[in-house]
Amino acid sequence: MNQAAHLTSPSVSLQARHVSKSFTSGQIRSTVLHDITLDIRAGELTLISGPSGCGKSTLLAILSGLQPTDGGQVIALGQDLNLLGPRQIERFRLLHTGFVFQGFNLFPALNALEQVELPLSYLGLAPAEARRRAMASLEEVGLGPRMGLRPSELSGGEKQRVAIARALAKQPDLLFADEPTSALDAANGQIVIDILHRIARTHGTTVLCVSHDPRLVGHADRVLAMEDGRILSDRVPSPTSTPASGIEEPSA
Repeated sequence: MNQAAHLTSPSVSLQARHVSKSFTSGQIRSTVLHDITLDIRAGELTLISGPSGCGKSTLLAILSGLQPTDGGQVIALGQDLNLLGPRQIERFRLLHTGFVFQGFNLFPALNALEQVELPLSYLGLAPAEARRRAMASLEEVGLGPRMGLRPSELSGGEKQRVAIARALAKQPDLLFADEPTSALDAANGQIVIDILHRIARTHGTTVLCVSHDPRLVGHADRVLAMEDGRILSDRVPSPTSTPASGIEEPSA
């Protein structure tokens, strides 16, 4: 990951070219994505917004390599994902991507530090380095004092911040977030989107977030509005003030 990427002009790190996707149920075939072409830049938080069922989560899955396209091309970090086999795709995701989901996906028996350490073992890091990275990531999302707690002892917002720290500790070039605030109240949702925005700016990470939450629009660098499997608009929202430093805790 290029730590100085935010100091230079943004570069395109993720491209879709004429991407289409359909699903079949019985004898009915439904097209979910229609000829999507777009460029996503490093060092920015790009939000794909739109109503439920518009295809935004499917687009995220395709751009991250979790699903194949029916037609078109996805180029991530200069690699055509269509040309990679299943094992190569799996390794690409391991080395270059991080994921944050609506449901947190935490293990009940592990504390926050252990949750973040676990995927680092698959990268082949020495235990001491894995622990250093995990602690640094939890500190970055404001959970340093809470790293010894299990999910049952954490609030919803804290659980999502553990999930973000888990993704961040891998030092990914690409960070994908699928509805990261939909299970959170306004205050915790604000904290989560501020953290994702700061990760993009300070680490030069490409952060791609899909959400139907209108609260996120003003906090993104770029907003792609989707409807019925098509991108209807591509705009830069008006600036919204964010905390200057640190993590502001919600009042409740």
